[in-house]
Amino acid sequence: MNIVAIETATETIGVAARAESGAHATFSLSGRRRHVETLVPALGDLLAQLELAPTDLNLVAVDLGPGLFTGLRVGVAAAKGLAQALGIGVMGLSSLDILTRAAVEHGHEGHLLAAVDARRGEVFASVRELRSGHDETQDVIPSGLFAPKALAETLLELGGVPIVGVGDGVQRYSEILGTVPGVACLMDALAFPPPLTLLARAAALVDAGASPLDPQLVVPVYMREADAKSNFAQVTSG
Repeated sequence: MNIVAIETATETIGVAARAESGAHATFSLSGRRRHVETLVPALGDLLAQLELAPTDLNLVAVDLGPGLFTGLRVGVAAAKGLAQALGIGVMGLSSLDILTRAAVEHGHEGHLLAAVDARRGEVFASVRELRSGHDETQDVIPSGLFAPKALAETLLELGGVPIVGVGDGVQRYSEILGTVPGVACLMDALAFPPPLTLLARAAALVDAGASPLDPQLVVPVYMREADAKSNFAQVTSG
């Protein structure tokens, strides 16, 4: 299949494209929060590198979240619009699943903490066990919204088992999470869900028989209300 993947769950915007020949191209831009201005031109550039036209695409993959509200809204809207215009399906994955899958690709085994910065002093996080020779992972701490100190306390309950931490949430709160016995925070790798991992996982799911969604059915996984709505509620209740 000819596939594109859209990653906008964090401050880093990432896109990837792969042709049915196997040739692929990726792009990422970190730290500027310019999802709207960057996404469409980046997709166009990647398709041009692979000598593909939008009409050649068979599938759009997108990170559904959890993550930054504005980034997710932009990425999911772009994925839905592109797929609807082309009459193709969308495969959506979780940001925490993508980070976990990327850790598997990097050869990590055992317990894996994936955490995405949620702002407001919180993170979206999960802990899963990666087992050698097994494609599936097992939940140890289900996906949820945590204050860093509360997450550290939950990790303490695991009794010091070795845990590798990835994601910008781990990086931002490494001074808290890194004090938990057994937790090692990776600071220079897997800061955001890699778009190429998203692309590869979506393709694998389709190859295994999973059905892409109709674009109209695709919705972001925010896991909490938007900042503007929350701030308005605080003002009106005060």
